Amino acid sequence: MPWDHYGDRKQYRCASPLDYTQELHDVPEGVFYRYPLIPVHGVPLMQPIATSWERIEKFEARPDDLLIATYPKAGTTWMQEIIDSIMNEGEVEKTSRAPTHVRSPFLEICSPPPVPSGIDQLEVTPSPRLVKTHLPYKLVPKSFWEQKCKVIYVARNAKDNIVSYYFFDRMNKTQPDPGTWDEYVLKFLKGDVGWGSWFDHVLGWWDARDKHDMLYVFYEDMKEDPKREIRKVMRFLGKDLSEDAVEKIYRHTSFAAMKENPMANYSTMPSNVLDQSLSPFMRKGEVADWMNHFTESQNKMFDEEYQKRMGGSTLKFRCTI
Repeated sequence: MPWDHYGDRKQYRCASPLDYTQELHDVPEGVFYRYPLIPVHGVPLMQPIATSWERIEKFEARPDDLLIATYPKAGTTWMQEIIDSIMNEGEVEKTSRAPTHVRSPFLEICSPPPVPSGIDQLEVTPSPRLVKTHLPYKLVPKSFWEQKCKVIYVARNAKDNIVSYYFFDRMNKTQPDPGTWDEYVLKFLKGDVGWGSWFDHVLGWWDARDKHDMLYVFYEDMKEDPKREIRKVMRFLGKDLSEDAVEKIYRHTSFAAMKENPMANYSTMPSNVLDQSLSPFMRKGEVADWMNHFTESQNKMFDEEYQKRMGGSTLKFRCTI
């Protein structure tokens, strides 16, 4: 396989879009483990990301890049699939060309060599690129703003977000062990989880929405009326697709369809990275599932902290629809 030296790691040059997935399966046991979190400008990130931060920070965006930004487990994969379907003019069959993580590389993700980083993938991805990130606004490489790139941000209410993130951290073998649900609630409220505070994340992007070419979308709106939100994304991307195309995208990106779609449900990832025997990547995709997990005392504590952090903002969420 062709390699170029890049600092203290080797830079992978993809020979085909599927090489990244194959590399993950070829990695020996012990390379992937639950990496500790290291603060980067005050934001806790997984150790491989933190140690590669200089390269991430200097990433060179292209003017036609589309950045898909979310806090983890806020509807990222759903929006990636919607956008890819729209950019393929509603010809949803074309989205089966590769898994989500290949079609829309994860900007900041880094793994020990020889697994290529997100930037390695992006550098060999032809334009226009769909770029995924979980970075808070303040950490996004400045080149995205210098190039005036479009951004779509998806936000999900905190209570459903924490539940989804908890189950994800159980099955994601590269993130810190979440501990018990009780312990995780406290860590989440303190921002002691990967990519930091939910509050800082959603507020940082909300306050920046008028500074850039940005569409701020709510997960709950997507669940309430998927076709309405698909059309909203279409307009933002300058696409005028037929109602038949909208219907195809709606059906293709439904939770039921994506849960069974190997190009979207991360079943192509090895179990030493995502162990779906512990919890499926596509778990429930519902609004108000938090009611099945929060105790009365946890809900009271959560609401009190929420009011302190969010009370003065114009950003409002729905915890039920």
